Formats: sequence, structure tokens, C-alpha cells
Amino acid sequence: MTVAELAYEQIKTLPEIEAREVLDFIGYLKEKSERVEWEDLMGAQAASLAAVWDNPDDEVWNDL
Repeated sequence: MTVAELAYEQIKTLPEIEAREVLDFIGYLKEKSERVEWEDLMGAQAASLAAVWDNPDDEVWNDL
């Protein structure tokens, strides 16, 4: 039996309110994973654009 199947068997035995909590937790885990991926992409982008963002011609924008 797969982990998903085992989890499903356990969830079927829970009252509806607790099953919804499990579902909410699954959503939280998925969002957390996506957020980490997004932060990794943002970090890579920031490193590659640092020279564009940090230049003397654009210093005036830092005072706004």
C-alpha cells in the first residue's frame, strides 16, 4: 500500500471536522514547499540582477 493509500484509510476513520484539519495541513505543506521554491528563484534572480539594481545612476531612486 502506498503512503497516500494508508493516509486515505486513516482519514476515512476520522470525524469530518478532523478530516478537514488534515486536508488543511496538506494544503499548508504544499504552500510551504512552493514558497521555498519561490524564495530560491527570487534569490537566484536577485544575485543575477544585483549589478543592474545597484549602480550609481539609479541611486536617486533609493531616496524615494
